[in-house]
Amino acid sequence: MYYTDRGLEELENRRGEEQVSLSWLADQLRVFTDLNPEFETAVDRLATWLARLDDEDEEE
Repeated sequence: MYYTDRGLEELENRRGEEQVSLSWLADQLRVFTDLNPEFETAVDRLATWLARLDDEDEEE
């Protein structure tokens, strides 16, 4: 188990029944990055990965 799994489990347990738009998620990631600029690269990589999930040309 990765350390981040605890945060992901908390997210799923607390908000797992909610439905959100990708626009809302992008806004929340922008706010998080504004408050925590040291995580800008990680947030950018996550956002790019999510945006390209359906790209057939990308290797995993």
